[in-house]
Amino acid sequence: MTKQELINNIRRKKSFLCVGLDSEYSKLPECVLKYDDPVFEFNKRIIDATYQYSTAYKPNLAFYESLGYKGWQSLEKTVDYIRKVDNSIFIIADAKRGDIGNTSKQYAKAFFETMDFDAVTVAPYMGKDSVAPFLSFENKWVILLALTSNEGAYDFQFNKNEKNEYLFETVIKTSESWGGNPENMMFVVGATKSEMFTDIRKIAPEHFLLVPGVGAQGGSLQEVCNHGINKEIGLLVNSSRGIIFASKEDNFDEIANNEAKKIQEEMKIYFP
Repeated sequence: MTKQELINNIRRKKSFLCVGLDSEYSKLPECVLKYDDPVFEFNKRIIDATYQYSTAYKPNLAFYESLGYKGWQSLEKTVDYIRKVDNSIFIIADAKRGDIGNTSKQYAKAFFETMDFDAVTVAPYMGKDSVAPFLSFENKWVILLALTSNEGAYDFQFNKNEKNEYLFETVIKTSESWGGNPENMMFVVGATKSEMFTDIRKIAPEHFLLVPGVGAQGGSLQEVCNHGINKEIGLLVNSSRGIIFASKEDNFDEIANNEAKKIQEEMKIYFP
């Protein structure tokens, strides 16, 4: 998917909501457990209930890989189903990969060719040669970890170098020399670090930012938009548990629909 196609979809739906499909088996509603593939049945009902309010979906691969080959089957069926329901939706593999070049090349092929994701989250720690293979695929995106929403972000990401810049700032600046540009690279910036969005926009004014941490993790959509939105919106704001596990009752999909609609209604305020 091109950047312009993504922007067009955001404007058409008046939404930059990304629904995180962190479909943890132990948290699934009892009503889906009778199906041969409970995870896919759960995802299917969530997708049916939320796609009209969503621009993107983000399956977190840990919750699929932990189930072995059955989890991979659920994931493949989920991606295929999203394509069938709304082919304009942006699909992110939340995989956080990053390894030496030939290994990264195989990861890229897995997600971009075999699985047909639009984007994959990538860890930058091993540098350019670990990220470059993902950037070689046309109309596919790297989403580079920059400033995350978890408490452990303070262990390394706020360390300063001799230029008095934070490590996450160095990551963003350096990655632009790897071939990453606003047409094929985004950055993960956690909603719980909203006070840093203004500074990040000075470094990366035109890049999209994938923003986890709104909702269950305590991030504020208003704060994110006040400091992070640009002329093209430039945000994909993720909500996972706050939507998909808002209820464990038989009508969990109706509740998910209501939660997604609430977020989309708030997002509409920030469109010019």
